[in-house]
Amino acid sequence: MNYRMLGYLFGVLMSIEAALLLLPLLTAAIYGESVLPFLYTMAILLGVAIPLILLHPRKNLRFFAREGFVCVAGTWILLSLTGALPFLFSGAIPSYVDAVFETVSGFTTTGATVLTSVEELPRGILLWRSLTHWVGGMGVLMFMLAVLPSDNSRAMHLLRAEVPGPTKGKLVPKLRKTALILYGIYVAMTLLEVVALLLTGMPLYDAIVSALATAGTGGFSVMNTSIMGYKNPAAEWIIAIFMFLFGVNFNLYFFLLIGKVGNALRNEELRIYAIVTLLATGVILLNTRGLFNSFGEGLRTAFFQVASVISTTGFTTADFNTWPTLSKMVLLLLMLIGASAGSTAGGIKVSRATILVKNAGRELRHILRPRSVNVTRLEGVALPEETVRSTSHYLVLYVLTFLAGALLISVDGASLETTLTASLACLSNVGPGLGAVGPMGNFAGFSAFSKLVLSLEMLVGRLEVLPMLIFFAPSTWKKM
Repeated sequence: MNYRMLGYLFGVLMSIEAALLLLPLLTAAIYGESVLPFLYTMAILLGVAIPLILLHPRKNLRFFAREGFVCVAGTWILLSLTGALPFLFSGAIPSYVDAVFETVSGFTTTGATVLTSVEELPRGILLWRSLTHWVGGMGVLMFMLAVLPSDNSRAMHLLRAEVPGPTKGKLVPKLRKTALILYGIYVAMTLLEVVALLLTGMPLYDAIVSALATAGTGGFSVMNTSIMGYKNPAAEWIIAIFMFLFGVNFNLYFFLLIGKVGNALRNEELRIYAIVTLLATGVILLNTRGLFNSFGEGLRTAFFQVASVISTTGFTTADFNTWPTLSKMVLLLLMLIGASAGSTAGGIKVSRATILVKNAGRELRHILRPRSVNVTRLEGVALPEETVRSTSHYLVLYVLTFLAGALLISVDGASLETTLTASLACLSNVGPGLGAVGPMGNFAGFSAFSKLVLSLEMLVGRLEVLPMLIFFAPSTWKKM
């Protein structure tokens, strides 16, 4: 294990986190709020980061897959632990465990919260809360690759460990250019949403934090009742559309930019993602008829919640806890599936779900015709057996993690509905579940132990299981 290289990377990322704190610090200064929580946190971060950076190895620059997984998992844990400090120092969240839960929820773009009244919090703290979504959405290490020059082979190990989806790839030969392209698209779409929300009459600050949370598919709002609190139908449509768009594989936007429109539109995962979204909206619209004043309101609400849940954003415009069982079951399935690989969304991803369904069909055909030769195809291309096998293994690990998390937090004695959906919502990085953790509820009622378990589930879900398993495996730290 190249500890000095890992320490150097941790130092760089902590210095980046310190730099990001300048934005909420400036916001706090503009609104006449205390800037001390941010200054204290920046001092701690830089106090640790600078020595680590100065110890940069000059000779041993080896960096392999194991270091990549450890670096990714360690980075997300470290930034979550330090990112909680502004909440603690400001008094917004007096408990450190609660502050860590909120920060992990932010960076992993989950949107689960322990806060019972967000409207009372300082503007600077709320901006930091939403900014964690935005940075975590595209990936903390992807952000580092975009802003700093890096060795291409080392960067590839980081990319494989952090980027979601069953397959990883580069848009262009240089990984740093790939990161810059993706972040350029990310920034442009975020700014476009801010402008669109401003045109609906939403205040500038609210438009910015809402766009940051939408882009990261996180769902932190500055209103206690989420987007419902604005009573702005136009803003609801815009946010719903952008939630859907941020659930699309960002590689497809690159294809659009270079004129390969056909390649983007023919993408199988995109088609399935769109079809599932439309079907789920139609089912919920029919199932909830009579609950809304008009067809337009029902359509807007159904589409908003479907887009919110399948993109794992977690914004709400209705209390779906009170909806019929069929509608709630549809939303639960969407929580599990999530959106596209290569997007900022959580869940197992549409591509994995597609591979699993197609592989089940292949196995059935093989049973019926043992001598036939069948392959699993995606995008019309035969998938390597390794990809199919790893997808099946991922689902097993995902389900086991979900059940283990639910079992551990069941010691709190919450209802079965609350316990199961809290575990699923955190693992899938959705945010709200059902029962006490529904859209009008929160996670404040859980014990400190359960909050730590759920925080770990959020990290496991965001990093797609393997980096966290490798990080905590004793064999990882043994000398080879």
